[in-house]
Amino acid sequence: MGKIQKVKNVGDYGRYVGVPDSHPLVCVVDYAAVSPVRHSLNNYSVYGIFFHEEADIDLKYGCGKYDYKKGTVICVAPGQIGGKEDNGERVNLTGWALLFHPDLLQGTPLEKAIKEYSFFDYRINEALHMTDQEHDVLVSLMRQIQAETEGRRDPVQDAILVDYIGLVLNFCQRFYHRQFLTRRLENSDTLVKFDRLLRDYFDENRQLSLGLPTVQYFADRLCMSANYFGDLIKKTTGDTAGTYIRQYIIQRAKNALTTGAGVAQVAYGLGFGYPQHLSKMFKKLTGMTPSEYCESLRKR
Repeated sequence: MGKIQKVKNVGDYGRYVGVPDSHPLVCVVDYAAVSPVRHSLNNYSVYGIFFHEEADIDLKYGCGKYDYKKGTVICVAPGQIGGKEDNGERVNLTGWALLFHPDLLQGTPLEKAIKEYSFFDYRINEALHMTDQEHDVLVSLMRQIQAETEGRRDPVQDAILVDYIGLVLNFCQRFYHRQFLTRRLENSDTLVKFDRLLRDYFDENRQLSLGLPTVQYFADRLCMSANYFGDLIKKTTGDTAGTYIRQYIIQRAKNALTTGAGVAQVAYGLGFGYPQHLSKMFKKLTGMTPSEYCESLRKR
């Protein structure tokens, strides 16, 4: 990676693209008003939501790249790197960016709730692709936030801005859920691949060296972030990816117990460190211990 610009506060990015400081913790960029702009590869200490109306840019994000097309929303969180290295080129853009500093959220319900918006941890190739209607909703909110930041400061301004940002995040959440549903066929294909990887994990005895399988393991093999993969599985099956894995493990445990294998033997064979860990998971998912399950088999 080349030169990286540190975006420690919203003004750092605003000044780079030519937007005057109107609020110390919130910056709204209307790219049409400041274009042409130069590219920048940024290390963010702030939250950012970016979307362009007409763009064809090869952007970096973390370790990956993304062909950034019209109607795509990218969300970044503090600690992430994104953008494109400045090569001296100036490009004409239309679209919007909203940047806000974590300090704005201090003491508000959104300070904790923002961790629940998993799309901040999606990889770039899992970006949100908006419909025209969804695009118009976000543009409307950007204009309202921009007007608020340009108005006179008063005791309730920050609370209003936080509420607007919460609205933007909730709409993004809704749009992502819509995207999961409209890609259901593609998602079901991912579920088939996940199921096959899960079976292969145990059939190839990987649990004996790697231990119990994790959500991250399957996300990596499907080239997804753990958050996006988890959300996709939840939308497709109604269960979390972790629950799906645990249910599969317990089914294998049941199959082994029916052959007469002991609880400890089954536990170690499935990759548990201790037999009681299997017993705890078994009880939680089935309502009975492995021993009680074996007893119920004998009564049949």
